[in-house]
Amino acid sequence: MKIYRQKKIAELIRSRSIETQDDLAAALREAGFSVTQATVSRDIKEMGLVKIPGENNTSYYAIPGRETVRYSEDRMKRLFAASVQFIDSSENLIIIKTLPGEAQGVASAIDHSGWPEIIGTVAGDDTIIVVVKPKSMTAVLQKRFHHMAGG
Repeated sequence: MKIYRQKKIAELIRSRSIETQDDLAAALREAGFSVTQATVSRDIKEMGLVKIPGENNTSYYAIPGRETVRYSEDRMKRLFAASVQFIDSSENLIIIKTLPGEAQGVASAIDHSGWPEIIGTVAGDDTIIVVVKPKSMTAVLQKRFHHMAGG
């Protein structure tokens, strides 16, 4: 049953924008699956689903590597303003704290920004590590991130 449910989840998130676990649970129920929020949460974790930025300050579930995210500074600003809570740095690392569940979407936007000073990001649920090279650019990027967050 789990394998069929997870196949259906993949199909659903490819065919429409699923913004929340509740949306996903409702879509699964419509498709004939009896699920709880806990089941949906476990499936999301097992499948490694991520949230990526959408239009109008939204984010939605996606299968990693399957979605093409286009960089938009306006979208990134909206995402930062809505999600980012705290920004700090040490050496060549910038730490960004977000609302729970929002780190992967913000990290994806950073990764797709194409900024040459950023080697990459690592995102958890609410924390992002941004790796900067050269180290001298850390303060510049931190100020850029603060500006995007509205600070």
